[in-house]
Amino acid sequence: MIAYLKGKLVHKEPTHVVIEVNGIGYQVGISLHTFSDIKDREDIKLFTYLQVREDAHILFGFATEAEKHMFQLLISVNGVGPSTALVVLSYLAPEELKSAILSENAAVLQAVKGIGGKTAQRIILELKDKLRKEPEESNIPGFSHNTVRQEALSALVTLGIGRAAAEKSVDAVIKKSGNSLRLEELVKQALKNA
Repeated sequence: MIAYLKGKLVHKEPTHVVIEVNGIGYQVGISLHTFSDIKDREDIKLFTYLQVREDAHILFGFATEAEKHMFQLLISVNGVGPSTALVVLSYLAPEELKSAILSENAAVLQAVKGIGGKTAQRIILELKDKLRKEPEESNIPGFSHNTVRQEALSALVTLGIGRAAAEKSVDAVIKKSGNSLRLEELVKQALKNA
């Protein structure tokens, strides 16, 4: 699995880019959302998803991990392939898509070319529970996208602590101690609180 590509942007079109990484050019399918995010940057990093088919290996790239995550959720829905998922993400930003699914707003999904009533309902039905189970972004300043916080949560969950209890404990330690804690200290203190 190729997690991301970081390199020189050689060619860019609304549907795909070519990124040169160590002398190799990778053609990567993208959404219009990613196309607008990368603008005219020369050096880029795209989070990728590799689809392996009998006749081809196809890379899809995303400007953010949130967009990649929504793409993976969409292709998990029966009847929604990578091409359709890219079209959906071209019409809707990841946050808009998540909001439409959680509010069960089929009309927003049906506004996307190629998504009919049945497919919109299937997307909502199959993804709303998955999205509701995902933790909300933290409101703690400086830690909303912090990898130390995420790694601490992952460690605690691996140790058998429930996700909600782990989040509560980690967030309490961060509020009390500030942003300067190392991962090991954060996990130790969170374990004491859990």
